[in-house]
Amino acid sequence: MIKLLPFLRLPVLTFFVIVMCTCCISFSARAFQADTSAYQTQRLKVNSLLTDRSNKFGQYDQSLDQRTGIFGFQTKQDIKNSNEILRQIVLNDNNIFKELKILMNYKDQEVQQAQRSANSTNTRIQSYMLSIKKLQDQNELLKKEAENGRAGKTLYISIAILSLIALLGAVYFFRNKLRAAQQS
Repeated sequence: MIKLLPFLRLPVLTFFVIVMCTCCISFSARAFQADTSAYQTQRLKVNSLLTDRSNKFGQYDQSLDQRTGIFGFQTKQDIKNSNEILRQIVLNDNNIFKELKILMNYKDQEVQQAQRSANSTNTRIQSYMLSIKKLQDQNELLKKEAENGRAGKTLYISIAILSLIALLGAVYFFRNKLRAAQQS
């Protein structure tokens, strides 16, 4: 049986559990931070592509208004230029979709990692709580054993004192009888 020291009580165990949980969370936070920075980098990439798309739309609007032909009409070159800008917008949109897919994958990985971390933390907390419960039960058992031991010691001491008193009484009684017999 494990003997507990008297100073090892629930607050110390609670402190131990809190320290262990904090260490585990800090280790998982470092991994989570690396994923978050990759997510942020990807997000910045998507935002820059969206800014490029917005700029290209501005260029496209300007090219539609551009009329270099006779009598203010659009020429084939103006239309080709507008179509080229529109093609670049479509290619940029395709890149945005690819980068958004990567961004969503990062987000899914972060969510899955957070769920795994939460599950693992919950499992650890449950096991710590179970350990605390076992230690509390053992502590109660040891307290009961100590009380029973004290009660047993008290009984032995009481019997020893009564025996000593009886012995002293018998010695006194026999000594008085011996004196009385010697005087007579």
